[in-house]
Amino acid sequence: MSARIAAGTMLGADSRVVQPRALPGLFAGNSPGASVGRMTTRVSVLLGTAISVSLLAASPLAQADDSRVQPALNPSPQQIQASQAEARQLSDAFVAVAEKASPSVVQIEVTVRDPREDIFGMTMRGGNDTPVAHETGSGVVFTPDGAILTNNPVVEGALSINVRLRDGRYLPARLLGRDPSSDLAVVKVDAGTLVAAHFADSDDVRVGEWVVAVGSPFGLGYTVTTGVLSAKGRNGLGMNAIEDYLQTDASINPGNSGGPLCDLNGNVIGINSMIVNKGVGIGFAIPSDMARRAGEQILRTGKVERSWLGVGMQDLTPDLASLMHLDTRAGTLINTIADGGPGAKANIRPGDVISQVAGRAVHDRGELLREILRHDVGQTVDVEILRAGKHYAAKVTLVARPEPQVPLLPVQQPNAPHAGLGLTVRELTPQQAQSMGLAPKAVTQVTGILPGSAADRATIKPGDVIVEADGVDSPNASELQKAAEDGQLLLRLRRRDQSFYAGIKR
Repeated sequence: MSARIAAGTMLGADSRVVQPRALPGLFAGNSPGASVGRMTTRVSVLLGTAISVSLLAASPLAQADDSRVQPALNPSPQQIQASQAEARQLSDAFVAVAEKASPSVVQIEVTVRDPREDIFGMTMRGGNDTPVAHETGSGVVFTPDGAILTNNPVVEGALSINVRLRDGRYLPARLLGRDPSSDLAVVKVDAGTLVAAHFADSDDVRVGEWVVAVGSPFGLGYTVTTGVLSAKGRNGLGMNAIEDYLQTDASINPGNSGGPLCDLNGNVIGINSMIVNKGVGIGFAIPSDMARRAGEQILRTGKVERSWLGVGMQDLTPDLASLMHLDTRAGTLINTIADGGPGAKANIRPGDVISQVAGRAVHDRGELLREILRHDVGQTVDVEILRAGKHYAAKVTLVARPEPQVPLLPVQQPNAPHAGLGLTVRELTPQQAQSMGLAPKAVTQVTGILPGSAADRATIKPGDVIVEADGVDSPNASELQKAAEDGQLLLRLRRRDQSFYAGIKR
């Protein structure tokens, strides 16, 4: 699962990876030969500069200034101590963020249908059970009673959802709702009172400030990475209907998706979502304001409703602005009006340029969309319009944005009732046991796991060999059935050449 890898692979259960349309080369617009030529010129200039500096250093003038240069080359003990103190302060700030944020971060584990149908796997499952795969992502505790905000790709397609808390508890979760348009979802666990994260105002964060990401990249829980906020208001990636991303160079990888991006106060400023390719170092997070509004609506109604202006829009290019006798930052150009929509009712026309919404200037389509989404459905807002060189005022009553119906996931659909702990077994013959490197005696092997069952939550897999059940060595099927009558089992299993314990509780 994913922090999605912006092109469509996911980070988190993953972070998605975005494939950039076309990143310009080091010397964009020049032939390889020209690029090499420029690089050679730069190297020559640098070498020439280095030679000049060397000659200058040997001159009497340089020697005369040596007393002023020397302290920088050989810092005093006091200067070293001062630098170390500053470094420790920054280090302590990162530690404080990790300590504050981590109790509110969870690891989300889901089972999904495995598209791989290899013969060995189907044989080990007995040929009857749905093949499943396990994926992981991250989440942020949203409310003290156990609501958790995460990315939609983390839970998309889930047969079952389980959450591992910071204190080690591993609990089943239910999906309250999801919003594919903004890439968000909310799940809930029954865990008593949890530490809810504090969400900062993402509008107030500044490009260039330090940020900290916390999550479970590649299943490695509570991994902390640092970087800076690289940009705000990123859109046009083509990944979601609603895009207004924060960009960061803090390391984000598959498994980070749904985890928090925090400021140095430990407050959440974004929900990590996507990366641009693997190893490039460019990640995207959903702003905390958008995430908080979506999460609150899902908690209230199970879905997200957004305000809609009912217009198509585009940015003013230099050519368009010149022809319209406007500045390129004058506003957002309207190119389409939806019949009967709020814009049409307010007499907005194609060719109009919206320059303000509710008294706030908008310079491009991203800012216009952001300002509309700030307001609730049914609210009336003032809009300033530029038309043929004149300013007009209009009042627009916003309606709900038309959204496609969000289909139910397998985990939300009613399952056929089943008894037991959710695993099927078979007894191996002495010959089968020997062929697997086991002692030639009665051995019980798991052949199938029911998705979402107690055995599935215990991460037992088809093919595992049960070597002990509630203290009974090498139990046969009858002994295992008897031990499971109380609705729980303490098992010792063997998977390939590794042994481990697992607890199953209905």
